[in-house]
Amino acid sequence: MRRPEFIAKQCGCPSGLLGRLIGSIMATETAGANDAVVAALALQPTDRVLEIGFGHGRTLDLVARQLTEGFAAGVDLSETMVRMTARRCRDLITSGRVTLHQGDSTRLPFPAGHFAKAYSVHTLYFWTHPEEHLREIHRVLRSGGHLVLGFHTDDAPGVRDFPETVYRFYSQAQVSALLQSAGFSEVVLSEPALHRRFVIASATRA
Repeated sequence: MRRPEFIAKQCGCPSGLLGRLIGSIMATETAGANDAVVAALALQPTDRVLEIGFGHGRTLDLVARQLTEGFAAGVDLSETMVRMTARRCRDLITSGRVTLHQGDSTRLPFPAGHFAKAYSVHTLYFWTHPEEHLREIHRVLRSGGHLVLGFHTDDAPGVRDFPETVYRFYSQAQVSALLQSAGFSEVVLSEPALHRRFVIASATRA
């Protein structure tokens, strides 16, 4: 069944009561995909890690608790999601192990080379110009740093149910080309998960 456009827009930038509800649903629906991306990060206790589009904050909380000597930062467009995650991660924010920022990932509020690792799950579809986002993520990663993207491919079951006015899906080859164009090297794509065509792209900052 085709998803209404207003619901699709809420998935891209949740707001208000409906946004909080969608955030709670996404925390459950996307848990498996997020956990797979976290595993691909191969986190070390001292890592400095950035999440783009942290949404409900479940994954950021999971990551930060593994960084006993490092820290995690998150950027999200949605004020509603920032508030939701601030409540979830209150103790980590108080201890300085998590920082949250509301904003666009084409203009990240961090210096060059600030992070060892970055990740983002199910956000690629909403970026009008993905090259701009990827170049900015590349900028804030240190040399040799890693980016992990999780996404459904354009041939995944059900993607035709999402309105093209909000979502844009890509093939594995297109994502690889976007990453290389943004300056990443050693792009490795996982085998698609059965049925859902969920792929993890890992790339290194040269």
